[in-house]
Amino acid sequence: MGNQEDFFNEHLSKTPIIAILRGFSEERAVELAEEAWNSGIELVEVPIQDESGRIALNAVASRANALGRQVGAGTVLKADDVNFAHSIGCSFTVAPGFDPQVVERATSLNVYHLPGVATATEVAHAQSFGLMWQKAFPARELGFGWIASMKGPFPAVKFVATGGIDASNLSTFLDGGAHALGIGSAFSDPKILETIRNHERTTRP
Repeated sequence: MGNQEDFFNEHLSKTPIIAILRGFSEERAVELAEEAWNSGIELVEVPIQDESGRIALNAVASRANALGRQVGAGTVLKADDVNFAHSIGCSFTVAPGFDPQVVERATSLNVYHLPGVATATEVAHAQSFGLMWQKAFPARELGFGWIASMKGPFPAVKFVATGGIDASNLSTFLDGGAHALGIGSAFSDPKILETIRNHERTTRP
């Protein structure tokens, strides 16, 4: 079992996208998850803000485990959410904010946690727990300049810009310092992957 940074480094290195499947039936969630995996997106997140989300995540997790793929629970707000995610085979959890109790439970169960942050205080607190990948949320409201500003005092932190990201603004966030993007059903837009890969070709040595 590696650490949080190694996990996200590995699975976001080729295609820096977490596909977020919110509000879908279990059948549609599984279809979209397979579409994401087959397109080269390695991390799929299913938010569990309600019972239908838990049902969808359970179905996607079953398929992920059968295929050897990675799936995580999103909108994780309490330790019991981590327990549920772990019980069905999720390898990671994602939260809209930072809660030490959630982090501690995830760590105790060997589940990789991606906390949401929106202030320098939250970034510093999450970093003190060894969480070097953090979710900048809500990204559209924070703006790409927020990420660029945070890179000054926190150069080792890698931000996943999430919330309002689409083909029209993803390059701006990547240029602003985001290492990856959390994208909802828009990930299936061919322009998303095309724009990501064009950006990588022009920026990577």
